Amino acid sequence: MANINMKKVRTTDLELKDRLVSIQRVTKVTKGGRTFTFSAIVVVGNENGVVGYGLGKASEVTAAISKGVEDAKKNLIKVPIINGTIPHKQENRFGGSEVMIRPAAPGTGVLAGGAMRAVLESVGVKNVLAKSKGSSNPHNLVKATFGALMELRDAYTVAQVRGISLSKVFNG
Repeated sequence: MANINMKKVRTTDLELKDRLVSIQRVTKVTKGGRTFTFSAIVVVGNENGVVGYGLGKASEVTAAISKGVEDAKKNLIKVPIINGTIPHKQENRFGGSEVMIRPAAPGTGVLAGGAMRAVLESVGVKNVLAKSKGSSNPHNLVKATFGALMELRDAYTVAQVRGISLSKVFNG
């Protein structure tokens, strides 16, 4: 799946804010007893169209979060945002999670739950309607939301790909 939005973004030029989506305590039982480790899913974004997610694992919570932030900075994508919302409706699946995001009128706010809300707020969308079906596993929800955001295209990009003028995109 070759995607136009999968542009590598330099982290040095951006002020990224990180949001913790979920943290899990994982137990490994060995002969010597139980070993606890932590895994953290973190979303980073500049709230202006750039967003990334990462997974960090460590024996301490703070170390897991910082590893997640570093991993998220390596996987940044650019998302088109028009007047505080997304350009068009988009659906996507990942594993057992299915997400649907729709543009919304100004003043609606981010109507999304849990992991989807963290991703959409980090990308900088102000008004959006979102629905998740199937599994509520935060790993799969974040990946499905990212898949939907990567498939978004604005009218200018569509016109370039088709080789037509911008007015022909809307007037058919």
